[in-house]
Amino acid sequence: MLDVRRLRVLKEVAERGSFSAAADALSYTQSAVSQQIAALEREAGTTLVERGARGVRLTDSGRALVEHSEAILDRLSAAEAELEAIAGLRGGRMRLASFPTAGATLVPLAIAEFSRRHPGVELSLIEAEPEDALPRLKAGELDIALSFDYGVTPGVAVGVALDGLEITNLLDDPMSVALPLDHPLAGKARVPLADLAGERWIQCDPSGHCGAVQVAACEQSGFKPHVTFQTNDYNVAQGLVAAGVAISLVPELALSNVREDIVIRPLSGRDIPVRKVVAATRGGYRSPAMTAMLGILERVAGQYVGRRGWRGDLRSAS
Repeated sequence: MLDVRRLRVLKEVAERGSFSAAADALSYTQSAVSQQIAALEREAGTTLVERGARGVRLTDSGRALVEHSEAILDRLSAAEAELEAIAGLRGGRMRLASFPTAGATLVPLAIAEFSRRHPGVELSLIEAEPEDALPRLKAGELDIALSFDYGVTPGVAVGVALDGLEITNLLDDPMSVALPLDHPLAGKARVPLADLAGERWIQCDPSGHCGAVQVAACEQSGFKPHVTFQTNDYNVAQGLVAAGVAISLVPELALSNVREDIVIRPLSGRDIPVRKVVAATRGGYRSPAMTAMLGILERVAGQYVGRRGWRGDLRSAS
């Protein structure tokens, strides 16, 4: 294996035409340059430099090696510059995944701040539910994946094991109930979940973790919900509620675009479904860009929690 530092010395000798000039350029002694060239010749197994009274001259092997050395040293210089840029957040990439409700609330603010602070980092975002995003994170296709965990099974997010991942908690996302404007309970400040036992329900797919948690919350309140409509799209759920055909549980992050023809009421009682919104990363190495984005996500989530009073304004205005 050829020593890169000795290749640099050979390149200087070729450009300067003598050991002494190369020594001056490299801040070496002439003896040190001579020793480096001799060691490189032993590594190469051939003579690279012919010494003479009028200076030095490269052999054919020496010229060939210098040509390759220039390309090698240029690539190394580029690699060093890129590493410095990544370390200084002037380069590199950040691959982010988010589920839709976080993607419509927290993520745009985090992306805007990250891009403003670190414009040299290539940033990408895909929308993916946690059951799709977390396996891709484990496979190394993503750097950060936003997920949620209802806490029903410790260490499990929507049915995907979190082993091998590092979790940063962002916020708790409680569920509320969406009611038609003329619903008998629309005037209450808070609605006990048990009071909704006789309703027709809109829920997420019960085969998924989200739907299963909603069913479990109703059962803990003493009833099994009569699910007449299934959708994972909260905008569709709001439309069905507005039409007066059913009611639905809605997480807080889905309330950024509440329709004017429905009412949102918080639930009361001990068994209110709450999902924990988290940012997941692979265990081990964490790049400067990942560290920066996690910090920004935590700040944005903290600001969001601090503005939670807006939810009450929406409800009372209905």
